[in-house]
Amino acid sequence: MKIEKVKIDSEFIKLQDLLKHFGAVSTGGEAKVVIQNGEVEVNGEICTMRGKKMRKGDFAVFNGIKFEIE
Repeated sequence: MKIEKVKIDSEFIKLQDLLKHFGAVSTGGEAKVVIQNGEVEVNGEICTMRGKKMRKGDFAVFNGIKFEIE
């Protein structure tokens, strides 16, 4: 599994924005579909909330990539 370290300067980043910003999906619409289809794990559990607030210490896994929030 590939690991991407993601540094954020704000309090949080929304899950859909994380996937889009770091190139895991091309559009917000694509992010919505993959999240709502249960293809994304957050902190080890399937997450279907595209507005999920990802904070430092959280991680998401999608398509063989683990995004670790720092």
